[in-house]
Amino acid sequence: MKSTSYSEKTLDHFRNPRNVGTLEGDDVAVGRVGNPVCGDIMEMYLRIKDDRIVDIKFQTFGCGSAVATSSMTTELVLGMTLDEALEVTRKDVAEALDGLPPIKMHCSNLAADALHDAIKNWRAGIRLEPATAEEAGSVPGGCDVPGLNEVEHADDYVGIGVYKQVADTAELEGKRVLVLDKGPATARLALELTKVTPRVVFLTELDTLGLPEDLVGEVKRSDVKVLYKSRLLSVGGQGEVETVRVRDLDEENEYDLFVDAVVLLEV
Repeated sequence: MKSTSYSEKTLDHFRNPRNVGTLEGDDVAVGRVGNPVCGDIMEMYLRIKDDRIVDIKFQTFGCGSAVATSSMTTELVLGMTLDEALEVTRKDVAEALDGLPPIKMHCSNLAADALHDAIKNWRAGIRLEPATAEEAGSVPGGCDVPGLNEVEHADDYVGIGVYKQVADTAELEGKRVLVLDKGPATARLALELTKVTPRVVFLTELDTLGLPEDLVGEVKRSDVKVLYKSRLLSVGGQGEVETVRVRDLDEENEYDLFVDAVVLLEV
């Protein structure tokens, strides 16, 4: 695997994270860790019975690797005793994901640390409260776990600029189109759209194209403009789609992008 690429398993856990959410109750332990450099915050919630993890959830405010490592960690330790879970390391999580880019190993691979923090808090009688939206929003470069928050107002524009399926690309001829990255199917659609319009934007939260190598090459050789490390926040316009609000996860700012159509493909 190239040093800048993500494994298929990592991409799957990023796009389809398992066990997202929180847990409540006297039998729940909460752990939290953060990286001030890249701005990731991870929280683990463990429901404990007879010194064993019987349920587990997570919240992550961070990049794709942060989401994937958190998701994988929950799958690894469910059913383990607390002592067994304490033995799970960052390296174990990365290996379970078939590897991570080296730059992500120390920046975003903190899920095991959050797990250990929850167990230590439980044994010390410390009860943490979940991070608030305001606390998460103050993290530089932070972003919510995919699926926790839908693109704001997107449903209001279905049929008048927001597309969840594209049966005929001719419908988008000559339009400024933004396609949200949801994997290879969306990248192929973006390539098809360049046959009917020269203005196609492919927006991804990742810092590289999480696609098969041959498809990466096609996209890079095409007229598709890729916006890396960007999160689609909302859709707006008077009567039809006119703008989208985008968060630049690198520059820690938000901006409006003028578009005529937004493709949120259901895959």
